[in-house]
Amino acid sequence: MEIYIILKLIWFVLLGVLLMGIAVMVGMDMGVGALLRFVGRNDKERRVALNIIGPHWDGNQVWFILGGGAIFAAFPTLYATSFSTFYVVMILLLFSMILRPVAFEYRSKLEGSKWRETWDWMFLISGALPMIIYGAAMGNVMQGVAYHFEWNGQYVLEQSFIWYLLNPFAILAGVLSLCLALQQGAAMLMIRSEDPIYGRAKRYGSIAGMIAAVLFVIGGVWVSFIQGFTITGLVDAGAPATPLHGPAVAMQAGAWLDNYAAVPLLWAVPAIGVIAMLAAAFLLRSDRPILGWWVNALAWVCTIGTVGVSMFPFLMPSTSNPAQSLTVWNASGSAMSLGWMLAMALIFVPAIIAYTSWIYALMGGKRRVTDFDDTSEEDEAY
Repeated sequence: MEIYIILKLIWFVLLGVLLMGIAVMVGMDMGVGALLRFVGRNDKERRVALNIIGPHWDGNQVWFILGGGAIFAAFPTLYATSFSTFYVVMILLLFSMILRPVAFEYRSKLEGSKWRETWDWMFLISGALPMIIYGAAMGNVMQGVAYHFEWNGQYVLEQSFIWYLLNPFAILAGVLSLCLALQQGAAMLMIRSEDPIYGRAKRYGSIAGMIAAVLFVIGGVWVSFIQGFTITGLVDAGAPATPLHGPAVAMQAGAWLDNYAAVPLLWAVPAIGVIAMLAAAFLLRSDRPILGWWVNALAWVCTIGTVGVSMFPFLMPSTSNPAQSLTVWNASGSAMSLGWMLAMALIFVPAIIAYTSWIYALMGGKRRVTDFDDTSEEDEAY
């Protein structure tokens, strides 16, 4: 097998790993933000919740940067097409992400209740909206996007914003993403807090996990009926990447299940995902939040893994001209860029995991309402 083909496959897997990192680490912070007004019934309780993720939330954003950078360099055609196609979605995402750091910095600058409650709502919006968009984007990609390329490589979008974002399957995927984030955030709150925040997080986290499992199963059944994509022509996996002259692609109901039919062992990925969602809910209910956090992370891994397994080798299928669908083979960068990026990833991704683990261990421990009775410490907290 040519080294170029191997590099393409490696970066398909690495892209999945980075998306999983975004889901687990950023999703945890988003989940805490979305739960803030529900687990905290007064100002001090909400400050406890914020200071649980306060030392880590900005560091976790590095997964967003890594994910965007990986798409830009490893799959440049996918980057250009998807970021342009989903332009309105990206604006919404950036708007909500901008609110988040502003809310962290401004919330406690004034003591007025109205002022702080306003920023608490900003935390809810900036926590829930990105995770809904994250899941909805995956749901839309699985259904295909109505675009095609002209002779000069310029893409043409043929559908409206309302359709490519707010359709039933995408909404289901968005709510599923939000529920997994809520469960991850609830687990973190349980690990780092005491009652009454602990008890409320326990209740919301276990409910979110059970809802996520139901939605995941419904989505799996739904996928068997929606139009999937399958390559029917010959593929030159090592050819220079261009979407203009791709192999024949057919749209068929249930085509996203073809990979499972070819390799039945792959059914273990969604099966483990459902079990992990329910198991994480049980573990939170059983007062084992640390294990629940890790099991929910596994649920995220299997959820995104299920999307990758189902769609491979497609990255962003086209409903307008299926033969111009973006795949691992025709949307990647050059062999040299993939090789250099792999070398950098082997150095920096383990380093990021190492320093993130060290920071979480260094800044561990419980946060309590009484921590904010001391004025001097209060000035240093969110």
